[in-house]
Amino acid sequence: MAKKVVATLKKEGGVSYAKVIRAVKSPKTGAYTFREEMVPSTEVMSTLNK
Repeated sequence: MAKKVVATLKKEGGVSYAKVIRAVKSPKTGAYTFREEMVPSTEVMSTLNK
């Protein structure tokens, strides 16, 4: 199943994606957790600026 998904993401003329991993600090415990998102390559900087 995974091969099929990867093949559709890499279709010619399709949108290229990037994986964005951010460290988010928990206000309750103070520990850091990591949030992963798949975003289009054109929106990487706007996602990181949030």
